[in-house]
Amino acid sequence: MNVWVTVKSLGKRKPAIAKQRAELPETTGTLRQLIKSMVRLQVNALQNKQSSAELLTYLMPEDIQVQESTGKVGFGTVYNEVMPDLEQAVQTAVTAHEDGLYKVFLNDEEVQDLDEPLELQEDDELVFVRFTMLAGRLW
Repeated sequence: MNVWVTVKSLGKRKPAIAKQRAELPETTGTLRQLIKSMVRLQVNALQNKQSSAELLTYLMPEDIQVQESTGKVGFGTVYNEVMPDLEQAVQTAVTAHEDGLYKVFLNDEEVQDLDEPLELQEDDELVFVRFTMLAGRLW
């Protein structure tokens, strides 16, 4: 089943990840299973990115202009070669949701309970809103 996924961070105008299509298994029936599927997709994407790394990277002027509009110009290199443990990554994502570090919305309706049945349909819109922790000193 294909759904549209957007990741947003409060305090930023543009989404961290633009609206992208994601293919989820048909067995995604709860928020917990949805989180597990999304983490699995991200870990697989990281593995693919690491395995397709080029030996000699370079940027063309067009690439620099495109990246300049986002505010960061880089080679897209993954410097940490250690692959994350999938089960640990899933547990971390579930704990982060339980701690309120991000919210999940399905077609503009917040999904809160991890084990409540979730009815996903083809082309549904999922939005993950990530909350930013404030850092600084108190005087």
